[in-house]
Amino acid sequence: MSNENSLKMIDKIMSDFISELGYSVADEMFLHVSSGKKLRSKLLLSIAGDSDNSLKICAIIELIHLASLLHDDVIDDADTRRGKPSINALFGTKDAVMLGDILYSKAFYELSKIGTQISSIISDAVVKLSIGELMDVRLGESFNDDSKKYMQMIYYKTAILIEATARCGAILAGYDENKFGLYGKNLGLAFQIIDDVLDITQDSIKLGKPSLNDYKEGKTTLPYIHLYENLNKDDKEILRSYHLKELDDNQKAWIKQKFTEFKSIEISIQNAKNLGKEAIEAISEYENEKLKEIIVSMIDREF
Repeated sequence: MSNENSLKMIDKIMSDFISELGYSVADEMFLHVSSGKKLRSKLLLSIAGDSDNSLKICAIIELIHLASLLHDDVIDDADTRRGKPSINALFGTKDAVMLGDILYSKAFYELSKIGTQISSIISDAVVKLSIGELMDVRLGESFNDDSKKYMQMIYYKTAILIEATARCGAILAGYDENKFGLYGKNLGLAFQIIDDVLDITQDSIKLGKPSLNDYKEGKTTLPYIHLYENLNKDDKEILRSYHLKELDDNQKAWIKQKFTEFKSIEISIQNAKNLGKEAIEAISEYENEKLKEIIVSMIDREF
């Protein structure tokens, strides 16, 4: 089965899962959920290949991921998701939360039919993912200058489910679970760091939102933490004063000029590249070119 056909099959399995619930309202709402690029599915299939079992596990993981995004959009008051109206924009926040609950619940029901080893890995990841969401909200309430707190938060919020996916793929393929777990963890961490960098470097047309939007929403991402560590006392206070504020063009220009001066963007990208290199080294004995390509395509972006 080609990669494209596999991804279409995963979409069908997810759709069937929701149809099995027998509630047309849920079916209608689910039609408006954008299924995205399926990074996690591509990862699992690149490790374990196509089988009924691997495709079903992909569909379960994608349902969990989509549920987390539905809740994310409610928390962030997001009107769009992947260039389309968000579920909360279309149907309201209550319906978006409840649809997320339905996706989570159905995913766990289907997960309960699979062996305990894989079920426990994914279940544990979802608990930590939820904690990561709470960490993200709490960290956004004030300026965070602690890179360890940031890394822990993105590990739970973004990387943990990617790590779990890689571990499950390794189990299905009979490979070393820990080595593939490290690959998945580093892939997830690097992915989030790059995503945070793009919020700063891309223009509003490419982003679909204003640049530096993360900082306005309270997210003190790695480039800001690096910059803060290197600023003098007065400039530290200026950067802090911009946190959670709607910035004018001059204020945005000041931040971007400081990023350039202290190479905070380049250093953050290098951190992501180092994580990617370590990920590839962890599974080097398996000589899997697809997994190398996933890392390269995710890090080597237009900044």
